[in-house]
Amino acid sequence: MDFWGQIDWMLVLKAFIVGGLICIIGQILIDKTKLTSARILVIFVTSGVILGGLGIYQHLVDFAGAGATVPLTGFGNALAKGAIEEVQKVGFLGAFMGGVKAAAGGIAAAIFFGYLAALISKPKMKKQ
Repeated sequence: MDFWGQIDWMLVLKAFIVGGLICIIGQILIDKTKLTSARILVIFVTSGVILGGLGIYQHLVDFAGAGATVPLTGFGNALAKGAIEEVQKVGFLGAFMGGVKAAAGGIAAAIFFGYLAALISKPKMKKQ
């Protein structure tokens, strides 16, 4: 079977729609509020942690796959999921270790690509 026959096009569509909706929310926050990018980032990660901790975000991941795991909310969900799993294994200290262990790949990628972006761009402050 060829490569194109193995793609689940419905999952691709779901991922595109859900990921796009998350990005639309972010763009609306950028355009219609005076929130800085950093505050919006914190809102998205915190939302993912809360929804992940409550077990709600997993339903979105099951539905949309990468459309829900790739955005910042997915990073927050990974933090919550890792912390919960580690607490079950080692107790209270797992709350501090588990999130970082679960999201280590995302953290490393953010540092690496953030560094690259800082090298090739000229950041500007948002006008108040």
